[in-house]
Amino acid sequence: MSTDASRQELARFLRSRRERIAPSEVGLPPGTRRRIPGLRREEVAVLAGVSPTWYTYLEQARGIQPSREVLDSLARVLRLSEDERRYIHRLALGGVVQATPLDAEVPLEALTEQVVGMFEESPYPVYAGDNYGDILAWNPAACEWYEDWGALPREERNILRWMLVSPAARTRLPDWEADTRDAVARWRSEMSKHPNDPRQQAQIAEFARLSPEFRAWWGQHRVVEHRSRVRRLRHDRLGAQALRIMVIYSPEIVPVGVVLHLPTGSR
Repeated sequence: MSTDASRQELARFLRSRRERIAPSEVGLPPGTRRRIPGLRREEVAVLAGVSPTWYTYLEQARGIQPSREVLDSLARVLRLSEDERRYIHRLALGGVVQATPLDAEVPLEALTEQVVGMFEESPYPVYAGDNYGDILAWNPAACEWYEDWGALPREERNILRWMLVSPAARTRLPDWEADTRDAVARWRSEMSKHPNDPRQQAQIAEFARLSPEFRAWWGQHRVVEHRSRVRRLRHDRLGAQALRIMVIYSPEIVPVGVVLHLPTGSR
């Protein structure tokens, strides 16, 4: 939620962006009686689909709360860059509610695969997952220490589903219950960013149907943020080791995170 300081900054920022847009850029006549450069408040309001009074209050830093949709509409009218759009989201909402990749010319899947491909020779697992838990790319070590996700149907390549359902998960994770409960709690935290997402609601129903443990743990409403933690892994041939899991995010591949496994020196 916005604070007084963030509302003031949002007001100043919107005013500065409004004043840099020439009327002709948005199809309006320039006129001869303009006292200020750029667009008038009421023009921005009409183009964005909000009332002039409401937009005036927003630029006056009054205590109103714009929605994500209204902010995106203002970003379109004011011709904000993606970085600027994210900026007004953070000022008004405390975070980017729905992010988009910065470089639309590079497909997200290709960029994700390229990032994970840099760890092709690493002895430690690396994989990329999105906010649904879908596993999008992985290195050979991830197949060794977890499972060959490429052999699974695409709809089953989901880290939480794998932990809940796969027999291999209970073998490869000595602390299976603690690790899986933690994953459920992290997923609940991630879901709060998109509470009305129909696919996430369908996933809850699917996981509850497949796993009695998920039904019990989901009902406990435990929430954990995505912080680094140590996970123990066990392999029939390679032995056992404890690795610190670190999730790395970048604006270029939002909403995907790259999951690194860092050696801890313990087993």
